Amino acid sequence: MKVASSERIEKKKPILKKLLDQLLQTYSYASILMTDSQGKDYSISRQGINISPNMFVEQGYVVKVYDGESYGEYSFSRIEESDIDTILEEVKNHVMPWAKQLPDGMGIKKYPQIPDEEYQFDKSTEYEISPEDIGDEEIVKRLNALREKALAQDEKILEFQTRFEYQLYHKLFLSPNKDMTQNVMWASGMLVGLIPKGEEMKMAFESCSDCGGMEVLDQLEKKIPHAVETLNRLAVSEPITPGEYECICAPDVTGMIVHEAFGHGVEMDMFVKKRALAENYIGKQVASPLVTMHDGAAAASQTASFLFDDEGTVAQDTVIIEKGILKTGMCDAQAAMALGVKPTGNGRRQGSGHKAYTRMTNTFFEPGTDKVEDMIASISYGFYLENASSGMEDPKNWGIQCLVDVAREIKDGKFTGKVFSPIVLTGYVPDLLKSISMMSDTMELAGTGYCGKGYKEWVKVSTGGPFIKAKIRLG
Repeated sequence: MKVASSERIEKKKPILKKLLDQLLQTYSYASILMTDSQGKDYSISRQGINISPNMFVEQGYVVKVYDGESYGEYSFSRIEESDIDTILEEVKNHVMPWAKQLPDGMGIKKYPQIPDEEYQFDKSTEYEISPEDIGDEEIVKRLNALREKALAQDEKILEFQTRFEYQLYHKLFLSPNKDMTQNVMWASGMLVGLIPKGEEMKMAFESCSDCGGMEVLDQLEKKIPHAVETLNRLAVSEPITPGEYECICAPDVTGMIVHEAFGHGVEMDMFVKKRALAENYIGKQVASPLVTMHDGAAAASQTASFLFDDEGTVAQDTVIIEKGILKTGMCDAQAAMALGVKPTGNGRRQGSGHKAYTRMTNTFFEPGTDKVEDMIASISYGFYLENASSGMEDPKNWGIQCLVDVAREIKDGKFTGKVFSPIVLTGYVPDLLKSISMMSDTMELAGTGYCGKGYKEWVKVSTGGPFIKAKIRLG
């Protein structure tokens, strides 16, 4: 089924069109973004049941105007026809005079007018089962059944927490040549288990996500056996001897490498600020010829998929790396104008009261041609890495540091049964990516996580790719 349109947007659209017409009498360009969203987070554990609003729930508006030199934005949370004059006065008297308030000696950067291609559509993503139709009671029942089934697998496991979250959002974008509406639903589920290892606790998780609805919980149920298996491995794990090893990375680890190693590093607003080394490597080899990397809301169907970004740029599929060569980065409209390139549909806001930044969407490596069993068989001594938990990187120096919960020892092409944890994966990004020598013919994406711009400005993202073989420094 397709996500239905928003009644609130239909009601407010005529008022917003009047506001746009009034703005265009003063400014050569103006646009309006309206967001109407709802969603909830659910979790069930020994501590009880928790249901709370999703962090992105809002009803908000952003007006953007251009005075021939620069842009200004004004956000608000309600509008009636009687509010139009007040909004016009706010923009005129408090938003656009900002340049006159700069300290002495500080000038402004002049920008051209945003290209405004003509697009008119009202599009929706699809789902099978809507959380809104099922209701809280049934969702809690489903999550509790999953939890009980997982706990029943092994008496050594102390706890399984089950989680589910969804967001249903509608966005309207109006400009002189654009009248676009998108209706999107995404959902994700997670199992988080705990098992004792001596006096400490080990944790493992499994997750599923999609641009869809409650059906993700069917996928999650199938992952219970692997979650139990991972917990039992962690219960007998050992510290690893630091060093550089041949490694097979499961898709979740591949996705973390993609996101941290080359995701943030090619967000091109960092090029404008001279904070990313990648700017100097456009057109150069930065990875193995086996590597082709994508980012884009239109590149996959996942939690970071949408039809247009928060600046009105239609969603795209951008090839960042092609056969090892860095082709381009990703950018929002403002960064694109500053750099003289086209925007890639990556202008995203945490909410209507936040600025649009260049942000990743669905970021992943293309699959290769190898079979996973052949990849494992090719390892003389090394590790199979899975259960990625977190990561960080330094776009200015291309360093990477990621945490992985499980490293399964491989010797002479076979698993030995030994497991090491926790694992810190580090290195210089081009060295790691150039060492990739095999890539599986299958791939997976997951979008249960959020990504911040530094420590704030959170948005939903998805990452993934195939299994990869590479030389990686572990500690």
